Amino acid sequence: MSTSAMHVAKTGLNAQQTRMQVIANNLANVNTTGFKRDRANFESLLYQVVRSGGAQTAEGAALTSGSMVGTGVKIVNTQKMYAQGGLSNTDNSLDLAIDGRGFFQVLMPDGRTGYTRDGAFSRNADGVMTTQSGYILQPEIAFPDDVTQITISADGIVSATQGSSTEPSELGQIAIATFTNPSGLQPIGENFLIETPASGPPIEGTPYQAGFGKLVQGYLEGSNVNVVQQLVDMIETQRAYEVSSKAISSSDEMMRYISNNL
Repeated sequence: MSTSAMHVAKTGLNAQQTRMQVIANNLANVNTTGFKRDRANFESLLYQVVRSGGAQTAEGAALTSGSMVGTGVKIVNTQKMYAQGGLSNTDNSLDLAIDGRGFFQVLMPDGRTGYTRDGAFSRNADGVMTTQSGYILQPEIAFPDDVTQITISADGIVSATQGSSTEPSELGQIAIATFTNPSGLQPIGENFLIETPASGPPIEGTPYQAGFGKLVQGYLEGSNVNVVQQLVDMIETQRAYEVSSKAISSSDEMMRYISNNL
């Protein structure tokens, strides 16, 4: 029985170690633009059923509750929490934040489309709007060499003033995408997520229309990590880990007592 208790406590240690790693990653990305915090979700393992509830104990009598012993816990998944992050002013005309639902669409080097909330954009040597890593925003937006002022509206229309002209000309339209289940997106690093069968296909649309978020020029969305809450979760995880460790020590002492005295 004590050996079984050790195995159960070990599942608790493994689960809390994973949760601590999730918390550490959240805290490490507290200043990452557009980062969405992760949450570790637990589920209990199978139960050993010694006697089922309702089993007969005597004539006309039955157990009101079964005898079932749990075998531990495991992490069932980690889930991204897509609460809105705070917007900070940068005064950079190519910095964009999405206020509401949606993701920017970016062409990855391997041909896949990456989805991100990081709107820190710039221009490459050809004047094309790209991420800081040089990946091209989709649909592609190109700026002439003589651009003097760039304006991006809340619904994604990109306009620019060229040379000595005072009248802006429209250069393109930024589209964003949403998903039926954004928690199903797979993070791949560099602030990008990719589509999976769990997320469903992307639903592309125009910002500020049909439930899509609006674009805010000159702002960036910060991480939605609440440092205080993460520190509370860290303490809770540490205490849970200590309790599971104590259960292993107590089981070991019980087995040592049996070995020495029986």
